[in-house]
Amino acid sequence: MNILQKILSIPDLRKKILFTLGIILLTRLIAHITVPGIDRAALANLADSGGALGVFSIFTGGSLENFSIVLMGLGPYINASIIIQLLSVVVPKLEALSEEGQEGRRKMNQYTRWLSIPLALLQSYGMILLLNKSAGGGIVADVTNFGTMLPIMISVTAGTMLFVWLGDLISEKGVGNGTSIIIFINIIASVPLAIWQNLSKTQFDSSAYIPFLLLIAFTIILTIIVILFSEGERRVPVTYAARGGRANSQSTLPMRVNQAGMIPIIFAMSIIVFPSVLASFFVDAKTAWIRETAKAMADPFSSTGWTYIIVYFVLVVLFTYFYTSITFKPKEIAENIQKRGGFVAGLRPGKQTSDFLSQISLRLNLWGGLFLAIVAALPLVIQNVFTELHLGAVTLLISGAGLIIIVGVVLDLLRQINSHLQMNEYDKIF
Repeated sequence: MNILQKILSIPDLRKKILFTLGIILLTRLIAHITVPGIDRAALANLADSGGALGVFSIFTGGSLENFSIVLMGLGPYINASIIIQLLSVVVPKLEALSEEGQEGRRKMNQYTRWLSIPLALLQSYGMILLLNKSAGGGIVADVTNFGTMLPIMISVTAGTMLFVWLGDLISEKGVGNGTSIIIFINIIASVPLAIWQNLSKTQFDSSAYIPFLLLIAFTIILTIIVILFSEGERRVPVTYAARGGRANSQSTLPMRVNQAGMIPIIFAMSIIVFPSVLASFFVDAKTAWIRETAKAMADPFSSTGWTYIIVYFVLVVLFTYFYTSITFKPKEIAENIQKRGGFVAGLRPGKQTSDFLSQISLRLNLWGGLFLAIVAALPLVIQNVFTELHLGAVTLLISGAGLIIIVGVVLDLLRQINSHLQMNEYDKIF
């Protein structure tokens, strides 16, 4: 309570928090605005849909089931971010732009937003077909009629870009990263429904309490493990040369075990649902071989079976290496240490230090990537094991991916709030 009073006693921080809460409330209201021109009665069939829809739901917080104008959430924007980051590695102009500091990042973000629009239009078409098929048809009167589909596609695209804009407002005027917070709230919003679905099973079968209680215990233990691992770091000792008659000063360079944060999981989830979405374009094709190919491509990824889990696991590990290679620059860090008159004991400044930091990063990526992959896949494994051992089907309270996102966002918010509190104490002294 004392901490809460301190937070609310700072006018600027209080204003930021209230603004963030207001935007969060607005996003939840928008998530319940249904796209016009669809059959509401057919929406009831979406409640029992799983597979790819269950993966998408982590970003939407019930928007899929409501066929909301934001049914894609921030998916297209995330996909655009992936594409831009990939291009920044192979396109020299974009690579140079990413190294231009604040102005370069601003332009890269602008390119990402522009790319999000055509991606949202394309993805909305596949998503509408997928939802319509999952509900047994009937949500959209005629998916082959472009005049019917185009207004829905435009509405859904506008909803995604509205979420992007609201996320920017949070980042600019609120607390935390706006995009992460919107995804975080969408995940939290799905938890009460998951609890209700599990409790409803116990009304007809008292033995369903066992897997439900095991699931709660598993979620709590996994949350603690995620927090501890997310805060784990390797501290590289750095010595700074004496200046002005003072003795050498000692410091550390912290390198987190989970350097990539939650980004690899978001990347992997966006990629793994792509076969199902792509196949939805051709699953009803008139040509037999195209139809069969689409079905063969969609089936392994249309549910959370073992093929899905294995591919998901591998993608998370690969994206951990990829994303860290983009964001972690050992050469720049080594140069900055050298410019400040520092060195790592036993190593020459410059290239030798850079190589040493690269080796540490690679080792940390192995453990960090495996950790992310295990946490992301383990709940799905538990769910499959429960089903195969006839312990009863359970609805995950929070997926492994969702758990890492939640922990990452909460820890980031706590750091930012703590920073504001420390700055306020500093201002009081001076």
